[in-house]
Amino acid sequence: MSTGTVRTILRPGPVVTRAQWPQGQVRSVHVVRIGGAGMSAVARLALGAGLAVSGSDSQDGQFIAPLRAAGARIGIGFDAGLLAADCDVVIVSTAVRADNPEVVAAHGRGIPVVHRAAALAGLLHDRDLAAVAGTHGKTTTTAMLTSALRGAGEDPAWALGAAVPDLVHNAGWGAPDGELAVVEADESDGSLLAFAPHVVVVTNQEPDHLDFHGTPENVTAVFDAFVERIRPLGTLVVCADDDGARALGRRAAERGVRVETYGARAGETWSIAEESHDGTGTAVTFRTPAGEVSTVLAVAGHHNVLNALGALAGAHALRPRADLTHLLAGIAGFRGASRRFELRGTVDGIRVYDDYAHHPREVAATIAAARGIVGDGRVLAVFQPHLFSRTRAFAADFARALGTADLALVLPVYAAREDPDPATTARTITEHAEAGSHLRALDDRAEAAPAVARAARPGDIVLVLGAGDVVEETPAILAQLTRATS
Repeated sequence: MSTGTVRTILRPGPVVTRAQWPQGQVRSVHVVRIGGAGMSAVARLALGAGLAVSGSDSQDGQFIAPLRAAGARIGIGFDAGLLAADCDVVIVSTAVRADNPEVVAAHGRGIPVVHRAAALAGLLHDRDLAAVAGTHGKTTTTAMLTSALRGAGEDPAWALGAAVPDLVHNAGWGAPDGELAVVEADESDGSLLAFAPHVVVVTNQEPDHLDFHGTPENVTAVFDAFVERIRPLGTLVVCADDDGARALGRRAAERGVRVETYGARAGETWSIAEESHDGTGTAVTFRTPAGEVSTVLAVAGHHNVLNALGALAGAHALRPRADLTHLLAGIAGFRGASRRFELRGTVDGIRVYDDYAHHPREVAATIAAARGIVGDGRVLAVFQPHLFSRTRAFAADFARALGTADLALVLPVYAAREDPDPATTARTITEHAEAGSHLRALDDRAEAAPAVARAARPGDIVLVLGAGDVVEETPAILAQLTRATS
């Protein structure tokens, strides 16, 4: 076991008052900040379960109109009056402040206030659950696992933290009388401890979210605690290529948990026999406990091959009698989640991709994936650091990862939930640039599009990377490229 301290938002506090779904029948829920990717997923599941759903957010967004069309009552702006008279539960995330007027009103009326993970666990408590966790890769692996089960004829419920075109939405109830569910489990605030899964897939386990957990040892402790939540006779599936995940699996096995491994090396429970990338897909052959299976994935990058293998292993652990070829066929058709190496446009042979990468390893993996398909062209990266604390902690690692691009433009830090820190800037990263790498710090996000237009040439790939509002620059980059080449 790790020597760290388990930290979780689920403990009683000023906002989250219960770690469990309230006992008794729940008929009506209110979701604060319902427009976020994670919160909208909870709302959609609640609608699928037949509950009345209301919600609020500070502004409109891509998830709100579809939820309204599905029957949710949503207000823009926070107002205690939005809580229905018969509201049974108020659902919040870590981003919701204790002084939010709807939270204050809920406390005043004695309405339970629960974290989104506790709400998901409550909604799905009757289903056999597969939960995907990891410092990165969990959204794609969750979507792939859901697609695998669909390929085998199952209709699971699912919830994840991004829009997925192949699944239409970021969550769904599946078959009304379904037995299975798949969720993305978030370690950032320890809320993954709300779940008691039958199967857990861990893509990797690295230090991150130290603004919440404090130390790498505490991150390890929360993963260990999550493994302890696996139900009797359940299975832990870990990526053996990642040191943290492999060590997690080793500790779990010592405690008697059934552990399966996956990775690039022969000898794992599930491994890669062959892998070949081109501009349109990735041909793979996997070694499995039942022999070799082959397909062509619609996604690029070695990291996505590992995600596919982890999803296949997880789906098989949840439904061991399912035909492996059918599970793999479901994964093969998966074309990616929103902002996960998503092609947004091509101008004069210059391809522009969006990606959510906000950790050094994610950045390196996305650049490597682009390198694998760019041919004779170059890889240009526009990166927006996410959180001052993460930028400070991993500045040198970000510089090494970005240094693998032919040119990397580093934007000002996106603060997200943190207070401003004038001492932490793009130059906090670029000052660690190694000799020969091409990293440039920009003082204004608006400088990115003109800089890309000046640098890019036919055959290049442009990556727009980050978890903040850098995505809003992608249309401007495409527009500048169009003007520059017209």
